[in-house]
Amino acid sequence: MTFHWFLPTSGDGDQAGAATVTAGAARHARVATVGYLTEVARAAEAHGFSALLTPVGSGCPDPWIVCAAVAQHTERIGLLVAVRAGFALPTLVAQQAEAFQAVSGGRLALNVVTGGDPTEQRAYGDFLDHDARYARTGEFIEVLRRSWRGGPFDFAGEHYRVDGGGLARPLADPPPVYLGGASPAAEAVAARQADAYLMWGEPPAAIATRVARVRARAAELGRTLRTGLRLHVIARHTAAEAWAEADRLRAGMSPERIAAAQARFGRMDSVGQARMTALHGGGSGRLAVATNLWAGIGLVREGAGTALVGSYAEVAARIDEYAHSGVDEFILSGWPHREEAERVGAEVLPRVTALPVAVSH
Repeated sequence: MTFHWFLPTSGDGDQAGAATVTAGAARHARVATVGYLTEVARAAEAHGFSALLTPVGSGCPDPWIVCAAVAQHTERIGLLVAVRAGFALPTLVAQQAEAFQAVSGGRLALNVVTGGDPTEQRAYGDFLDHDARYARTGEFIEVLRRSWRGGPFDFAGEHYRVDGGGLARPLADPPPVYLGGASPAAEAVAARQADAYLMWGEPPAAIATRVARVRARAAELGRTLRTGLRLHVIARHTAAEAWAEADRLRAGMSPERIAAAQARFGRMDSVGQARMTALHGGGSGRLAVATNLWAGIGLVREGAGTALVGSYAEVAARIDEYAHSGVDEFILSGWPHREEAERVGAEVLPRVTALPVAVSH
């Protein structure tokens, strides 16, 4: 298993909230300066995490710039940089990746994000529908990989056309490509193009079904595919302490924040977001949706909306359960991210059956 942590580039604090500054976002007590983000990164680096995932969107700073800055203040940890497919030409992104590898010592991984909020997409100037966006993402990754092989090459697709493109020299260390999405369109692109397929936390049986399905699709194409799971963690010495912390986080979610966030989620065409919302139904009556799996985060946070809650041993056991379901990588987080990286790294990771193994970036 490989473990990653989350870099809160929009701010941090002791309250759960959105990954970007949007409806439902918590009022951050800690500003996301390069200095503070470096503290989070160093805590994760020192406690066994392989890479740091960044968010991307209209409510957060550009991941390329922030991660390039943080890379200068860390030594080993990878940077899993989120890139919104369609907002920059893949030939340009290939150059950006080449430069990032040079300045970071080869620590880049890319999380290619297709986008699931039509309102946000249109605000950026993108008017494609859901499945068309994933079709474009497939072409984006294809052109990106072809560019890394060195030019010249030609490409003619529905969304991209390239004449004589490619880097001047092949990229010696092309970064792994991560892709998420719960729709059939997303699974098809992941099976064909991604190195790792990312999912948000659902009950283990549901995750096992999804892992088996996407790996079968990849096998039909003669490919193997790693899978990853994005989860928050609320772990303490005892289960009672952990659930008390979950209760504290829930108490910090005002009805107004929940209503604003749920209204935003309701307009999205993301299948993954719909699955997250279905776990809690937009209310707070039933938030424990599986053993040690709590859907309360999804009341105010877009995307990953579930947390593993329990004692250190219980949370480690659930991670083992997901691993037995076929999950290879885990992207974890908790509030505040600096202290929780230390806690999870020191108390949870050593208790899992298989210790984390660093991957090359």
